[in-house]
Amino acid sequence: MFPILFKIGPITLHTYGFLIAIGFTVGIALAVYFGKKENISKEKILDIGFYSLVSAIVGSRLFYVLVEYQYFSRNPIEIFKIWEGGLVFYGGVIVTIPVLLFYFKRHNMQTWKTLDLFAPSFSISHAIGRLGCFSAGCCYGKPVELPWSVTFTDPNSLAITGISLHPTQLYESAAEAIIFVFLMLFRKHKSFDGQLILIYMLLYSISRFTVEFFRGDPRGFIYNGFSIAQGISVLLFGVAVFLLIYKKRKDIIKH
Repeated sequence: MFPILFKIGPITLHTYGFLIAIGFTVGIALAVYFGKKENISKEKILDIGFYSLVSAIVGSRLFYVLVEYQYFSRNPIEIFKIWEGGLVFYGGVIVTIPVLLFYFKRHNMQTWKTLDLFAPSFSISHAIGRLGCFSAGCCYGKPVELPWSVTFTDPNSLAITGISLHPTQLYESAAEAIIFVFLMLFRKHKSFDGQLILIYMLLYSISRFTVEFFRGDPRGFIYNGFSIAQGISVLLFGVAVFLLIYKKRKDIIKH
């Protein structure tokens, strides 16, 4: 909606990059706060945040470039303009997970317990980041005439301009905000390590699968309108359900 926050001479601050930075900062601050209660040092939290950010940006951008390879093969320099939008969340997850597992193992950290600590941070960071998508116009929705539909008019926007669209970025941002509130309320009642991150995976996969039906931007599809993101969502949902049941039963047997 407002892809450029401000421009002073040769310096341009894109709203997308600004909101991504804000989301990351809020997420890290929250993780540091919870880390103190779990006796995890601020330095380790910052390290995890840094490695997560770098791997997420690399993975999400690579995934986007692969999906839009025809465009980027003609405009290779555009690959590096991540501040203008074009990051795929699931691509970031695929790269970030092994990086985090390696870090946890190297520093003898409890994997599931640490991931639980970061679960609320993931959701609130993503909620704010999706507002960045809205500002840039990426991940836009299908044409529709509704009281809450949006029309992009800025020529710098990545969305189709002049047409009423589903505000899919706001749909997902709202879903992530709701997930964040739920995780914050539920965290004191969790019964085993890993429960929070798995619930996050479960709820996000449902929300992402649903929002994809309203997306209108070019993206990869598996079959007959069924997107790659929806396929990953189904897989993520299945993994989350399996691990929740497995770890719950294991916890019952332990006690």
